[in-house]
Amino acid sequence: MRRSPLSRVPGVAGRAGDWDAATAGVVLARLGPRPQPPLSFFTPAEEAAAEALLDHLLARTPEDPPVPVLSVIDARLSTGQGDGWRYADLPEDDETWRRSLAALDEDARLRHSGRAFAALDHGDQDRLLHHIKQLGPGDWYGMPASHVWTLWTRYATAAYYAHPYAWDEIGFGGPAYPQGYLRLGRGLREPWEEPR
Repeated sequence: MRRSPLSRVPGVAGRAGDWDAATAGVVLARLGPRPQPPLSFFTPAEEAAAEALLDHLLARTPEDPPVPVLSVIDARLSTGQGDGWRYADLPEDDETWRRSLAALDEDARLRHSGRAFAALDHGDQDRLLHHIKQLGPGDWYGMPASHVWTLWTRYATAAYYAHPYAWDEIGFGGPAYPQGYLRLGRGLREPWEEPR
């Protein structure tokens, strides 16, 4: 079998030569480099709070590969692409995002001399998020804290783990199309997978 020049590219993207054109196009488009479109759902204040929140939820640092999580979430919310369900005690996802980011900023201002969540140092942000998580099903600005937490993490992980850099991080070999997956048992590798 003749290998594509892409097979020398590290990570999942190196397998693009094995995929059909549609699959390769979708996956490689996620890698950039391309400027992200301006956000259309989040306001600048919401953007700042959401970016800081997502950095904590995903334990991201400036050294990590760029995964446009906020842009993906913004696009979903601006086009109404929810998960098809919601908790009965929360409003629709777009409204919950707006209310929860405003609440995050308000909570930060009350606890930290009027500073918004994004303006807090990492430790103060972490403590505030820990407090929200510890509330469990308790009320947080008129919403069950655990349900808000679930919304945040659901959107964050869906956006992050749709990206090839995240696949590399967790050892997922990416799409197996058109050949499909052959080895379905635990601990078995596909013929194209390399040992870790």
